[in-house]
Amino acid sequence: MQDLDEILKSRKIQPTAMRVLVLKELQNSEHAVSLNELESLFDQADKTTLYRTLKTFEKNKLAHSIDDGTGSLKYALCDETCECLPEEAHIHFHCNKCGLTFCVKDYNLPKIQLPKKFKAEETSLVVKGLCEKCS
Repeated sequence: MQDLDEILKSRKIQPTAMRVLVLKELQNSEHAVSLNELESLFDQADKTTLYRTLKTFEKNKLAHSIDDGTGSLKYALCDETCECLPEEAHIHFHCNKCGLTFCVKDYNLPKIQLPKKFKAEETSLVVKGLCEKCS
């Protein structure tokens, strides 16, 4: 497994203690994580620092955000080669019972033909239902 500092450096992110900790949590999580979840994991962490860390990860294409309709963005790690282009977007699944949101990377969103002079900047599809554990 690649060293956490090296993963950050490969995305042109300066490693700091908080960035390494957040990266480790995102790696170890089986579901997308909200800012509030991260804040509860780190007693001494400042919410602003956590938010800036997530935004830095997103800006440098290390993580992507998911608007699952709950009012709280969730974050998940991108694949190594991800450039977060609309054609790379995958489906997300939100469980209505446990509230967890998952990346379903085996299913990419279909390419959508837009009218002339329209340019897609992001795409999103959230499927809602019951996850494996709740169904």
